[in-house]
Amino acid sequence: MWKFIVLALLFAVGAARAETGYVTDQLSLGLHNASDTSDRPFRTLKSGDRFDIISREGYYAHIRLADGTTGYVKANFIVTEPPAAFIVQQTADERDRLAAELADLRSAFAEPAARMAELETSAATARSEADAAGALVAELQAANADLVERQARYAFSLPYSWVGGAALICLVAGVLLGVWWTDRQSRRRHGGIRVV
Repeated sequence: MWKFIVLALLFAVGAARAETGYVTDQLSLGLHNASDTSDRPFRTLKSGDRFDIISREGYYAHIRLADGTTGYVKANFIVTEPPAAFIVQQTADERDRLAAELADLRSAFAEPAARMAELETSAATARSEADAAGALVAELQAANADLVERQARYAFSLPYSWVGGAALICLVAGVLLGVWWTDRQSRRRHGGIRVV
């Protein structure tokens, strides 16, 4: 029984020390002058390098690189689809390009966005001022309607000061007219002589 426990402990320690590994996707392919690749390669191609296939001869292929260099490689290492590492690199490059483009767009739209926020604040201020002006107009219209109503109600009446002033003028004029009339009548009776 104790052997089983020791064996389980050793297995647990071994499992704890195990590390994760992956199969590599990198491949180096030699470019040769000899058509059977029996000589030493004069250049090394890596996974994802692109070239044109001029011809295939059994296990070998005659190729031309983008810079015009020609040579022979083993045909069984050639694929017509880009390898995963090349696709991953293209995807990473595209991601980086898009991230840079996004950063540029964000910086380009930062100023218009700030201007829009400023305009929205101005519009909100203008709306509140318009609401306040509308309230004032409504208040003035109500006051005007009240004044029009009062004017219609008192259209044919005069202010007390005018009535009092007119009455005073009439009183003074009546007294003066009465004094003049009495004086005139007195002179007529007495032959033009004023009797005091």
